[in-house]
Amino acid sequence: MGRDITEIRADFPLLTGEYAYLDSAATSQKPQVVIDAEKEFYEKYNANPLRGLYELSVEATKRYEEAREVVREFIGAASAEEIIFTRNATESLNLVAYSYAMSKLQEGDEILVTILEHHSNFLPWLNAAKRCGAKVNFLECDGQGRITEEAFRAALTERTVLVAMTQISNVLGCENDIKRFAAITHEQGAVFVTDGAQSVPHIPVNVRELDVDFLAFSGHKMLGPMGIGVLYGKRKLLDKMPPFLYGGEMIETVTRTGATYAELPHKFEAGTVNAAGAYGLSKAIAYIRQIGFDAIREREDTLTQYAFKRLRENPYVTILGSEDPADHHGILTFQLEGVHPHDVSAILDESKVCVRAGHHCAQPLLKYMQVPSTTRASLAFYNTTEEIDRLAEALGTVRRKLGYAE
Repeated sequence: MGRDITEIRADFPLLTGEYAYLDSAATSQKPQVVIDAEKEFYEKYNANPLRGLYELSVEATKRYEEAREVVREFIGAASAEEIIFTRNATESLNLVAYSYAMSKLQEGDEILVTILEHHSNFLPWLNAAKRCGAKVNFLECDGQGRITEEAFRAALTERTVLVAMTQISNVLGCENDIKRFAAITHEQGAVFVTDGAQSVPHIPVNVRELDVDFLAFSGHKMLGPMGIGVLYGKRKLLDKMPPFLYGGEMIETVTRTGATYAELPHKFEAGTVNAAGAYGLSKAIAYIRQIGFDAIREREDTLTQYAFKRLRENPYVTILGSEDPADHHGILTFQLEGVHPHDVSAILDESKVCVRAGHHCAQPLLKYMQVPSTTRASLAFYNTTEEIDRLAEALGTVRRKLGYAE
């Protein structure tokens, strides 16, 4: 990594304190430049974008649309009109489900969803299917979290009209071959929807190279503010989709009996938008680019290998998923024998070690793997081996504190 890790950590206010923050898959920490960007927007550009003709509103609109262009370039979209700002990846996926799926699904159609999905990339499709008389089918993975091409082809049917697949699992950390699976889906004549919440912050993602039809991700998982998300969609699909929300700014004309709607992308951005969040997201992207994905990947791979080694030194720890640390992309989900994950998390918190406990919004996956709940440590490039040591050492005290004789 070009910059020293101590220097990088100084960019993140919360990392200079007492916490060992190991929950970046839930939300990342924010560098000062992002925090300052939201403050700057409200101090210098605070007016309602897209609505006023006065200078301040024009400046607010400019910053908002510049942020859209930053996102477009970051993920390689063909045009800024293909970038829709939402609140988060969950809203982005719901937008596709309500606007695209519910307008296209017919009785007997099928949606293919992988067992790896976050609830946000499953429940919208289940809801759409129930409303339209369609069916959701699950594509299962092996014990390492892998989905093979053979299994994928076997799961597709002539009735499959949409495939929903995460790029990187938020539980197992495994990465799916999105480009290959999207190509197979298109051979079938179906549409491919990707959850990029865990991938876009950590690896280069180019939507045209992957040839996905829709991609959803959240700003808060990639150093950006909470409350700002992105939906990418191919223009040929977005143009034909009806609005998701109705009200201010998404219209062209309104009469007593109807309305005509604004052009892309504003057709899908009803009401006052989160312009400060978009501005903050653009600064987060600039920060990621400054560090560079090569450096991010190298750093996170090194940390993952070290964490794998340290956790496996504990004979009572079982790590879910692949035996190869390189397959985990900074995500280590584990069980501690005889201890509920909530107790693990609570005891680690006594040492100011922040980890996640529960089902991680992926209950079908955990049920499939026959585990009710787990503990998850998730890493980012700003973490250190010292923080991992704190995790391992605190974890080593948990069973003793609960009365186990070791």
